[in-house]
Amino acid sequence: MTLQQLEYIVALDTHRHFVTAADSCFVTQPTLTLQIKKLENEMGTLIFDRSKHPIEPTKTGRQIINMSRQILREVNGLKDYVNTEKDNLSGVFRIGVIPTVAPYLMPRFLKHFSDNNPNITLKVREIESEQIIHDIKHDLLDIGILATPLDESNIREIPLYNEPFLLYIAEQHPLFARKKISPEDLPETGLWLLNQGHCLRDQVLSLCNRPNSSKIENISYESGSIETLRNLVKNHMGYTLVPELSVLDQKDDYRIKRFEKPEPTREISLAVHKGFTKEAVLESLRDSIVKYIPEHFVKAKKVNRIRWR
Repeated sequence: MTLQQLEYIVALDTHRHFVTAADSCFVTQPTLTLQIKKLENEMGTLIFDRSKHPIEPTKTGRQIINMSRQILREVNGLKDYVNTEKDNLSGVFRIGVIPTVAPYLMPRFLKHFSDNNPNITLKVREIESEQIIHDIKHDLLDIGILATPLDESNIREIPLYNEPFLLYIAEQHPLFARKKISPEDLPETGLWLLNQGHCLRDQVLSLCNRPNSSKIENISYESGSIETLRNLVKNHMGYTLVPELSVLDQKDDYRIKRFEKPEPTREISLAVHKGFTKEAVLESLRDSIVKYIPEHFVKAKKVNRIRWR
């Protein structure tokens, strides 16, 4: 049994396709197939049921694969420890960021992080929360940046900041002239929402205690873009809720209203598998992020944190 063979069965479990798994390991498909067969012969049991399409692990194979993932994490952790002791912070890290955070947060800190960690390469993808959780569990991502808490037993969360929700409301709306607004004041109609799948949508529905719909008079419209929601408010009345980072550079927009304290917020965190051991990377990433966000995001002591799951 070799570590390489363990890497091959983990790759095949991840991709469920021999050619794709081989490509991900930078070997030929016959090489990967042969090494997996050798491992099965050595163990005296089938790891994969090849009669299934796509291929699936056997019951015993599932346990072997789970243990193999843990062994590989421990080995990588040992390598990381040695590199950290040598002050050699390096490697490639796959990061998943939710779409309602990525365009407003990532451009703020990436250059600072890159300048301070020239030997680290970040591969960043914008994906929704459930996909981030799935990919962390299956070793397809190293780090997630998303709204928490997740309440996942095998995922560790490192809180970064609490981001306030702001009201974005049309000038013609009856609530526009109010000096103090609480979530309880928001009407049942007139709320523009993001598409299904966005955790921000679920947080807004929870905060507003509204049904799972988005409709203004005879118009039903759900968007994947916060900017589109704001434009709908500008041109079609109604209101929406936006995270503060998304409008941080537009403080002169009179449609932006703050809620009464304690402000409703979402907690944004780094999320990693509990077997992730690259603490120095997480610390550097957190320091870079916190440096480039508003101070009150980090220092707010009393908040109304809104969950999405």
